[in-house]
Amino acid sequence: MDLKAGLWQQQTLKLTMTQELTQAIALLQYSTQELTSFLETKALENPLLQVDTGNIRTMDPRLDRVKNNRKRVEKDKQSWIEQLGTNKQTSLIDIIYSQINIKEFSDRQLKIMKELLAHIDVNGYLHGTIQEISARLKITDQEVEQCLTIIHNLEPAGIGARNLQECLLLQVRRHHKNNELAEIIISEHFTLFAEKKWKELSKLLGVSLSEIQQVFDFVQTLNPKPAATYQDDPAVYITPDIIVRWENDSLTINIFDETLPKVTFNEEYFQQFRSHNDQQVNRFLQEKQQDYQWIMKSLEQRKQTLTKVAIKIVEKQNDFFVKGPSYLNPMTMREVSEELGIHESTVSRAVREKYVQTPFGTFELKSFFSSTIQTTTNEATSSKQVKNAISKLIESEDKLKPLSDQEIVEILKDKEGMVVSRRTIAKYRDQLGIPSSTKRKRYD
Repeated sequence: MDLKAGLWQQQTLKLTMTQELTQAIALLQYSTQELTSFLETKALENPLLQVDTGNIRTMDPRLDRVKNNRKRVEKDKQSWIEQLGTNKQTSLIDIIYSQINIKEFSDRQLKIMKELLAHIDVNGYLHGTIQEISARLKITDQEVEQCLTIIHNLEPAGIGARNLQECLLLQVRRHHKNNELAEIIISEHFTLFAEKKWKELSKLLGVSLSEIQQVFDFVQTLNPKPAATYQDDPAVYITPDIIVRWENDSLTINIFDETLPKVTFNEEYFQQFRSHNDQQVNRFLQEKQQDYQWIMKSLEQRKQTLTKVAIKIVEKQNDFFVKGPSYLNPMTMREVSEELGIHESTVSRAVREKYVQTPFGTFELKSFFSSTIQTTTNEATSSKQVKNAISKLIESEDKLKPLSDQEIVEILKDKEGMVVSRRTIAKYRDQLGIPSSTKRKRYD
């Protein structure tokens, strides 16, 4: 081996990630809100870049019918993103505190209850321990416990609980019916009950499985998040990036970019400073002009890539757009990328947090991609069709004798022609949030 030092030339080919290329990649994967935020930030950095959000209006069709309502017109002048985030709900703490008769308690007790309420989250649970709160207020644990008991007796039932077990127990005790068995099970055997180890539980308590089933049905009527009903979250509107509709017996595809701000070049500013002989000013203008051109080029490239991907999705998923969601065909990002001559990661970025409005509703673009499942007829079906079939089977099963994963495998093969392993059934079932057959079993 020759290890002598020396000089030589070597020609190599490398891909350099320039700042402009990085920016183009970032813009492609941005959602509408992220892209709007990016452009507004760029407008602050670049005086040649003008961003006009005047084309963005509140997306509420009812506003069109009340043109003379000045308040609603003023709302339209605001950013639609800010409007979606508006929260006018009454504080949960205020709702609970309003139930306390302040004349019945001392100032010291009221102070402790206010501190406890400050530690209650949006679901109604108490965060922090009694010891931490008592140490903060420099009082005894017993005083805090007494005040917490007062809160436990307020509405909604279960408020101020420290965990799910206590939350359910508070509601059981508040219930008018005689639920002694339910109270015993939740207070003393909650883990066995939750894990559905009911045969062991029935032996311990000397009760039948059907009695435990009745307790389970009753617990299902309780609220694991007692304060959730007091939350008035504003509606979140999904604005589609692509619209696919029927026109003259054919599908048309349009990129919906009306919710994006309009980007223009500040010609007046550019001409005003262009005449200066200062080299630094000219260099600054040249850099900002180039930055503007790159942004416009990246935006156009983003639109072209999104259009190509959308056209290919509609082409390969024609049955979905004609017949409905039940006819989703198997399709991978690699297939689309190979047919379009682009990288698979480009397709992944293009569909990230993008939505398409179809004749059957609005769907996330990435939901059109699914793995291929082989059938007995050597035809391919999508994993989503298999999941739908699993859901239907479990929905219609006999709950006294629920289907095992292996039984589902055999039914799908015999009746649907879908060849799926038991492990795949278990994986899909978990993804659908469906428990195992032992936990679905009823004892009525």
